[in-house]
Amino acid sequence: MAKSVTAEEETRTRARTRRAILEAAVRVFGDNPKAPLSEVAEVAGVARSTLQRYFPERADLTCALGDYAEVLIREATERARTTEGTALEAFSRLIAEYFALQRVIMLAFGNDDHTEARDEEDCGPGELAVFELVERGHEEGTIDPRITPMWAQQLLWAGLYAGWSYVAVARVPAYEALNMCLLSLVKAVSKEQAR
Repeated sequence: MAKSVTAEEETRTRARTRRAILEAAVRVFGDNPKAPLSEVAEVAGVARSTLQRYFPERADLTCALGDYAEVLIREATERARTTEGTALEAFSRLIAEYFALQRVIMLAFGNDDHTEARDEEDCGPGELAVFELVERGHEEGTIDPRITPMWAQQLLWAGLYAGWSYVAVARVPAYEALNMCLLSLVKAVSKEQAR
């Protein structure tokens, strides 16, 4: 008699398969944004028909990368432990965690023009963590009070992009770019640098 699969096991299996496809899409599209979906399926270790069950069209997969990036940002924010230590220590951990997300962030948001006004209600958990971290830094005196939470968040993404670009432009190892990114961003928000 064959063992039946519970609904919970099936859900976990589907979630693993979906994540494997998304991770493969990040790797494949990170190297070649116009790569065929068959290449994504191959890297994910699934049949093309399986990929199409999860993402019927390329646009569905591309759209899902944005949601996947948000999930990875949320996970990275949790790993950064933004409520522990000083605000500057937490900010440094957050920079390091986000730095590792280059491919998925650039794929998901690299062409977005986020210049429209945003309210706090429109912000995700990662953005809110940065805002809270900066406000805590103001209270504890480690972050310059002239640096607003929104500015720090914009500066964070600009600095990360600069760090990611620096790897290719200067032909340096990623750890060197991360160190430059950490140094620059922490100095930029630190109260000790206030004049």
